[in-house]
Amino acid sequence: MKGYWIVRCHVYDHEEFLKYVEISQSIVEKFGGSFLIRGGKQLEKETTGYERTVVVKFPDFNTAKECYESNEYQKALSHINKSANRTVAIVEGLT
Repeated sequence: MKGYWIVRCHVYDHEEFLKYVEISQSIVEKFGGSFLIRGGKQLEKETTGYERTVVVKFPDFNTAKECYESNEYQKALSHINKSANRTVAIVEGLT
């Protein structure tokens, strides 16, 4: 079954956030991940505060987890810590 990252994000330093975006894309691709949703128009219901949603598909749950926990990705997160508030869920898909 496929694995997914579901990320909700509020960016407060766009310049620093773009550094994360540049670095993280190649890391995600290295683990076979592909972006299904990366920002764009959205309408929040019930809870608000995260203007950006990202969904990344991986070959399976374990690969999604390994990518997030990899040394390379953990280093990229230093830019997130300076630029955004996020919530990240690593989820196993239905099929």
